[in-house]
Amino acid sequence: MNQNSTYVQFKQKQEWSEARTVVVIPCYRVRKHILHVLSAIGPEVWRIYVIDDKCPEESGNYVQANCQDPRVVVLRNEINQGVGGAVMTGYLRAIADGADVIVKIDGDGQMEASLIPDFVGPILAGEADYTKGNRFFNIEDVRAMPKVRLFGNALLSLMTKLSSGYWDLFDPTNGYTAIHVDIARQLPFGKISRRYFFETDILFRLNTLRAVAIDVPIKAQYGDEVSNLKVRKILGEFFVKHVSNFAKRIFYNYYLRDLSLASIELPLGLLLFIFGVGFGMWHWLHSASEGVATPTGTIMLSVLPIILGLQLLLGFLAYDIYSVPRKPKHINYLRKKRPSASV
Repeated sequence: MNQNSTYVQFKQKQEWSEARTVVVIPCYRVRKHILHVLSAIGPEVWRIYVIDDKCPEESGNYVQANCQDPRVVVLRNEINQGVGGAVMTGYLRAIADGADVIVKIDGDGQMEASLIPDFVGPILAGEADYTKGNRFFNIEDVRAMPKVRLFGNALLSLMTKLSSGYWDLFDPTNGYTAIHVDIARQLPFGKISRRYFFETDILFRLNTLRAVAIDVPIKAQYGDEVSNLKVRKILGEFFVKHVSNFAKRIFYNYYLRDLSLASIELPLGLLLFIFGVGFGMWHWLHSASEGVATPTGTIMLSVLPIILGLQLLLGFLAYDIYSVPRKPKHINYLRKKRPSASV
């Protein structure tokens, strides 16, 4: 082992020993798995927040009665707020308690707690503001996925790329995430979706903050747990919300905060494309009703704006992909020189 790699490992250990890493676990009908999840969380975690989201199984009381880990703090929502509402309850408490990095995992045992360092490491190293899991890196895991779930995730990923602006991310509904507290405290908690759209909506909010988000490869695990997320039922609802977020993102990034060549390419490309299609369809229907051939000049007047419009739209798309945030926004942890944390 060379000196450089030894130094890197030393700095990573120093970061872990000084960082206040907390884990947020929303609980709803996971009583069968929650104790196993808690026992698997390693000593690198400073505090664990278990959020009882008005669970009918009284998971909060169950954890308090059966878990002796002093790091565990049970929080309760008096009204069921969905996974997003539960996570935000944990976020707000973690911010108030002085956490540095907030990791969110589910309480159903599908997420390996041993991977927490993989999610926190890039944040402490100043490489990312937000990390999330991606179950699609391993081709064998992809083959094992149910075809409906695979298709649904691919479709949701495409919509998320458009609405969030993170073109290099996949598996948007994956709930294994980590975020730096400097970014978390800037989130508009009152506006973020509180149910299944939470993971996707938070990506849109992060993009408006120009935060760096990256994928972390994880292995897909499926046991006897039952997911409450039914892709076929939420595609329509998600589509409407994606369109809304896309429109807001474009307005914020390309017209309110800044103006660029892309700000011109998008509306001009849309106008030319719509004009070309509309003009061509109208003349085609007119010629068909008259029983005559459409003149070549008319066809060219229709095709040319369509081609130009597509070129401008592709130019805008290329600019948008290139504009994915690359420079983390949070203050490098080692520069903070905070005192060591204790449980």
